[in-house]
Amino acid sequence: MKRRAMPLPHTTPFRRAISGLGLALAGALALSACDSQPALQTAPLHGAAIGGPFALTGADGEIHRWGDFAGQWRIVYFGYTYCPDICPTDVQRLSQGLSQFEDADPERGAGVQPIFITIDPARDTPEALGQFASNFHPRLIALTGSEETIAETARTFGVFYSRGREGEGGAYDMNHSNIAYLFAPDGAPVAILPTSEGADAIAAELDRWVR
Repeated sequence: MKRRAMPLPHTTPFRRAISGLGLALAGALALSACDSQPALQTAPLHGAAIGGPFALTGADGEIHRWGDFAGQWRIVYFGYTYCPDICPTDVQRLSQGLSQFEDADPERGAGVQPIFITIDPARDTPEALGQFASNFHPRLIALTGSEETIAETARTFGVFYSRGREGEGGAYDMNHSNIAYLFAPDGAPVAILPTSEGADAIAAELDRWVR
């Protein structure tokens, strides 16, 4: 004789148990997603002596210090507004990559601050930097300072630059390393963002590290 399947109990304790199991499973899945990110101790630049205190002038005329960004992830790029090709291309890709990351995860994206530091303070006034920054990410902060301050800041961040030969009318280019650094909220270096690979690769790298 066939046995009839026992119906699931409809008691309140049983329902609570099932509900609790569902919540626990959801929590475990969320924790698993968080744990899928590599530990910061395994980051490419972990322990590198890159970055440090500075006090530079923003497009708003105010002094911005490295410590002002404590608690935020930071993208830092050194360049100059008169750059004919590489700098605007890199900054555009960084801006697009950050925007993609923000669209995919607004909460984490809002915690990333993009920073542009000039290597050509003689020409890059706060006004010039403001016009430059307005072409890119809406939260991009562009900074300048004295020749000495910029030189010291560049050394602190492991950035090389030099003034090129003068052309007609005193125009000149700047030779420099084009590196986009990602820093953790405590100011520690994490990774170099792949500007040469485009916005998608930048967004993926942000997703890999930003908590």
